[in-house]
Amino acid sequence: MNFDDILIVIPARFSSKRLPGKPLVPIAGVPMIIRTAKQCAAVVPRDRIVVATDDQRIVDVCLEHGFRAELTRDNHLTGTDRVAEIAARIPARTYVNVQGDEPVFEPDDIRAIIDASNANPTATFIGSCALTEAQWRDSKYIKLLVGLDQQLIYIGRAMVPGSHDGGFHGGSRQVCAYAYTSEVLAKYASVAARTPLEAIEDCEVVRFLELSIPVTVIPMSDRSMSVDRPEDVLRVEATIEASTH
Repeated sequence: MNFDDILIVIPARFSSKRLPGKPLVPIAGVPMIIRTAKQCAAVVPRDRIVVATDDQRIVDVCLEHGFRAELTRDNHLTGTDRVAEIAARIPARTYVNVQGDEPVFEPDDIRAIIDASNANPTATFIGSCALTEAQWRDSKYIKLLVGLDQQLIYIGRAMVPGSHDGGFHGGSRQVCAYAYTSEVLAKYASVAARTPLEAIEDCEVVRFLELSIPVTVIPMSDRSMSVDRPEDVLRVEATIEASTH
């Protein structure tokens, strides 16, 4: 597969209210951002991966481990806005955003979104998988409503789809990988503030819908594990430990 038209961008913001210095938090002895970059390097050459960050400490750690990193503005509204800054600097046909707090992201899911983009280079893509009832009830997990044509109808934190009986009847959650063109990124980043529903949901993908940018949903595995809270570090380390035995 030719990756010359693909650039994986890993946005990594240093400050985090729930987990300060999150990209550099050790995960089984390795900085989280490096584990995420290595998952991407299982799919594409290292020269097609860029860590986009607001902090020189993250740049230095990436360079020490042989990964390219770019210092970006420190006032970006979202990770996708940070990717848009990189897109304005580095030409590519497709930009794949893999979140920096995904240290065990599944390489096959990266391949899936690249394959989808190769088949339809102008489309915007997001991954999804089935969710459990516990995830459905937890606002940490972003839920998707998807049309029969695989177009995203809505995305947010509420327990959807809902029902008269209030029970869980299945659903989909976000898998944090996106693919988009520089044109779409420029439109996305053209706003001065988070769009109204985006701000309420605290979910960057909502802005695509508010700007009438279609988003196609593709199936991915349920093996990704984002690190948002201190307890997530232990959960990911247990997964890594189990995979080595």
